[in-house]
Amino acid sequence: MSHRRPLAAGCVLALAALALTAAPAVARHRTADSPVVPTAWNPPPGMIEALERDLGLSREQVHARLANEARLAPVEEDLRHRLGPHFGGSWFVGTTAQVLVVATTDPADIPQIIAGGARPEVVGTSMTKLVSTKKKIDEVLLGRPKGGTVSYIDVKTNKVVVLSKETSETEVIMKSIDMDGAVVSVLPSGEDPRPFYDLVGGDPYYIGTVHRCSIGFSVTRGAQKGFVSAGHCGKVDETTTGFNRAAQGVFRGSTFPGSDFSWVAVNANWTPKPLVNNGSGGTVRVRGSRVAIEGASVCRAGSTTDWHCGTVLQRDASVAYPQGSIYELTRTNVCAEPGDSGGSFVSQDQAQGVTSGGSGNCTTGGVTYFQPLGEILTTYGLTLVTDGGSPPAAAACKGYPKNVTGRLSAGQGAYQPDNRYYRASVTGLHSGCLDAADGVDFDLYLQKWGALGWLTVALSEGPGPDEKIDYTGTPGYYRYRVYASRGSGPYALGFRAP
Repeated sequence: MSHRRPLAAGCVLALAALALTAAPAVARHRTADSPVVPTAWNPPPGMIEALERDLGLSREQVHARLANEARLAPVEEDLRHRLGPHFGGSWFVGTTAQVLVVATTDPADIPQIIAGGARPEVVGTSMTKLVSTKKKIDEVLLGRPKGGTVSYIDVKTNKVVVLSKETSETEVIMKSIDMDGAVVSVLPSGEDPRPFYDLVGGDPYYIGTVHRCSIGFSVTRGAQKGFVSAGHCGKVDETTTGFNRAAQGVFRGSTFPGSDFSWVAVNANWTPKPLVNNGSGGTVRVRGSRVAIEGASVCRAGSTTDWHCGTVLQRDASVAYPQGSIYELTRTNVCAEPGDSGGSFVSQDQAQGVTSGGSGNCTTGGVTYFQPLGEILTTYGLTLVTDGGSPPAAAACKGYPKNVTGRLSAGQGAYQPDNRYYRASVTGLHSGCLDAADGVDFDLYLQKWGALGWLTVALSEGPGPDEKIDYTGTPGYYRYRVYASRGSGPYALGFRAP
């Protein structure tokens, strides 16, 4: 399932500048077109590149947009409070969000909107009325047959908008419940919203109305997405629902007895993730499927008993279940209980297999067997979903006193160390060494803070995964930028400062 954490409403965003002192307070009479005021927040890795790509902006425009959004946010909050019941909404205008528009139902508010640093606009309906109208629509119109699929407040048109595939019928329903046509607008739309859910190892899924098993690992077969689990959980063509009882998928392969594995093809609402639940609200990232040595630690995720660990005892075990014998299982001293079947076994960040069965329980302890993953993938022609493998060893860049690691997708960048910078107090040599995974093209840049912001003072843009920089620089603030020009994967960066 998705776990999203929205940014706190009061956090201060910033951009192109490195703030060495506290950010200045918002001036009362600053206009919306006044210069950017930098603050102390650096965009997370990949954000700048994604905004360039998706908004069609230059890097300078992206930085300016983020700065303007941060600068004008407290302006909007202050004016919203001051206008009270007259407030009619607010929005940004311009490629770089350089203008904040604040709407009011009272023309007398225009001077204070201008003085506050925004552009005024007079509208006919207050935000309070728009909100109450939308609430009524959501209660009695949205979701009814022919009643529309989406509703929202459009501050720019000062209306509540209902999107519908059958506008005439929706308008008839709207009139029957006395909706004000001056406030509500019905627009034709082909939108067909649906929820999105994540496939995470250890999460429950249901077969029919009473049987429950656990997801093993996310997989793909060509363009088809799915997951692997135990064979005794379901038969071919049986359907599944997810942890939330939403329609999920269908068993496309199932083997039991003899072996004990299956795979489920899921619908478009479900997204495979290289994750396994660790039972404490967190997840373990799956980076590969290297087989663990006997005696290695191993942990299991399941929907009944969550997260339990032990060691690999023996391999190639044969077990006689009442339903028939199973061969080539791996034996562990990890406990499990009914409902954990199919769940993930991992050793560190390497996928091992799916829970088959065992004896005992998680109160007194037990023995549990898992079906090794390799046979499942080979039998059904599946590909394990991973996050790209473990970070490369720093040995290729050995001898550097500072070392950091990370992972990038194609087109993403990251600032190091740790999305921050370091200070050089004397003139001297700055050395950086980048080691990325084979088959990718990662580039390395050294940047220095100056009067115009961060400037690139040295770079290495070779065609492969490894780059080195040696640069003699004066005292100041420096940082490295790692950029994925082609391919995705982990990287290690070693560096030293004078």
